[in-house]
Amino acid sequence: MQVNDQHAMQIAINAANRARLISRPNPWVGAVVVTESGEIFEGSTSRVGGPHAEILAIHAAGNLTRGATIYTTLEPCNHTGRTGPCTQAIIEAGIARAVVGITDPDEKVSGRGIAHLREAGISVEVGVLADQITAQLAPYIHHRKTKRPFVVLKMATTLDGRTAAPDGTSMWITGETARQRVQQLRAQSDAVLVGANTVRADDPQLTVRDVEGESPRRIVLGEVTKSARVNPCTQWRGALVDLLDDLGNQDVLQLLVEGGPTVAAAFHRENLVNQFIFHVAPALTGGNDSLPVFENHGISTMSQLWRGKIISTQQLGDDLEIILEPNPAQQEMK
Repeated sequence: MQVNDQHAMQIAINAANRARLISRPNPWVGAVVVTESGEIFEGSTSRVGGPHAEILAIHAAGNLTRGATIYTTLEPCNHTGRTGPCTQAIIEAGIARAVVGITDPDEKVSGRGIAHLREAGISVEVGVLADQITAQLAPYIHHRKTKRPFVVLKMATTLDGRTAAPDGTSMWITGETARQRVQQLRAQSDAVLVGANTVRADDPQLTVRDVEGESPRRIVLGEVTKSARVNPCTQWRGALVDLLDDLGNQDVLQLLVEGGPTVAAAFHRENLVNQFIFHVAPALTGGNDSLPVFENHGISTMSQLWRGKIISTQQLGDDLEIILEPNPAQQEMK
């Protein structure tokens, strides 16, 4: 049976999704071995210290790997870390062709894996479904290039752009489906951050509940009492860029910022947000005394208007999710 490259790589991408919650700080990678007779064997990255996706796919194929094609979403590693090099396993398995989604930006790999496979006589093609894989691995790629976590700012807002009542309370603007989506975002993040005002107003736990995945590390900008439910947490009072540098050095790939409006404005003004996620509820506060998405002063004239690109939208029960990312010009300002 003939299997085309796009179909096989899509299977690998789907396999990578299954590793999203367990592989960090390693990248979530999927691999597929397609034998000469068209049989398909999958693998995805294990927990830290366990086999990589390519190794698991090769093991699944057993003695059928000779002459096969391997598809992997990310360039195979060519160095010995917690595990051995995947390139050597591919060569020893007698695989004839490798199809790689994207090269690995990690300086330990960065083209060396592909070069080693080609030196061994394996045909290598790079770039199949690259855009989809780049989006899938955005936090990992950003971390390897900048040494900082990928910052996701999530805000729940009414249709008239308000995130909390005048007394600071914000539970609950959105419905149950949107709140469950927030649990998924937390599970996909290594750390979650709010301001001390949000802790005082809502006393959140910031843990993962009712979905698969572990709770992220909790960070509060400012000081909170020992009785706050967010504890144990890191209390931070320094510059945001220093915080991101510190978290990046600790292998935090994704930081989820959940507000409130003062914290959201601080990250936005310093151009530190890589992705905005707005959950918009069909609700109105009916006035301008409630808290906005961003606190304090914004632009002074329309020529300063910040513009990004809407990546996706989806319905979450009665609410609407809008995912927005900075355009390249804004990202270069960081």
